[in-house]
Amino acid sequence: MNIILVSDSLAKSRSVTLSQGQVLLIAFGILLSGFVLAMATYFVTMKFAVDVRNPYLRSLVEALHQDDLRRNQVQTRDSLNGLAVKLGELQARILRLDAFGQRLAKAAGVKADEFHFDEKPGQGGPAPAASRELSMNEFQQMLDDISRTLDDRSDKLGVLDSLILDDRLTRKTIPTTMPVAMGYYSSNFGYRVDPFTGKQAFHTGVDLIAPTGTSVMAAAGGVVSQVATSSDYGNFIDVDHDNGLTTRYGHLSKTLVRVGDVVMKGQSIALVGATGRATGPHLHFEVRERGIPLNPNKFLSMKGDSSIVRASMGR
Repeated sequence: MNIILVSDSLAKSRSVTLSQGQVLLIAFGILLSGFVLAMATYFVTMKFAVDVRNPYLRSLVEALHQDDLRRNQVQTRDSLNGLAVKLGELQARILRLDAFGQRLAKAAGVKADEFHFDEKPGQGGPAPAASRELSMNEFQQMLDDISRTLDDRSDKLGVLDSLILDDRLTRKTIPTTMPVAMGYYSSNFGYRVDPFTGKQAFHTGVDLIAPTGTSVMAAAGGVVSQVATSSDYGNFIDVDHDNGLTTRYGHLSKTLVRVGDVVMKGQSIALVGATGRATGPHLHFEVRERGIPLNPNKFLSMKGDSSIVRASMGR
């Protein structure tokens, strides 16, 4: 870009050549100067408008001030509404967690008076030497932290609930209930003198003396896998507990269940008798793990039932 300068004081005209970058820089400087001048005029006018006797300027300043107040009020109201909604959600989640905690405490066997989920926790301490009010951002951050903490506690309580449920189901499928309510041991588990041959032989279960017709109960929950008759066991029932354990009830006078029936712990499944290889009415009770006989006393002693007189008469 060429600029020709002509003046009476100059003997001849002068020519100045400007590049495109220099032209843009000059144009930007002119625009920046105009903007700075406009802003300075605005601030000076606003600062001294109160001292000016012009009512128009006074009304303009007051209108701008009221507009700023209205915007701040709207923003504050929107923030408070958002915080109120967040607080309501947290309160509802706390109520659900309280109910969840009460149910878990009951399932775990914790006494009701040891945990008070419906009461506020006690807090206190000496008065602080210095304090300040929380800002809106700090309060919002605290609510977010509480929300994340509640999510974490809810997940952990869910895992604990699953563990307690699994434990309760496992306990229901372990044969710890005495199969007869009254009676005593006539033969224990292990080697004994066989009552028919007089020789030492291994006894795969325990014999519980009880009158004919006494109710036989399932030692644990499970599914009836076999109802049959044999020369050794007479009428017998096998129950599968779905964890590798099975129980057998032999010498029955009557069976009350069929193959495939689901039985609960303590449910009556048969009546005591003297069928099969028996010298008199009693219940032969076995516990097996994948077909291998186990000592039933190890399971029955878990409950500590004192209603049976365990008078062992040999092994």
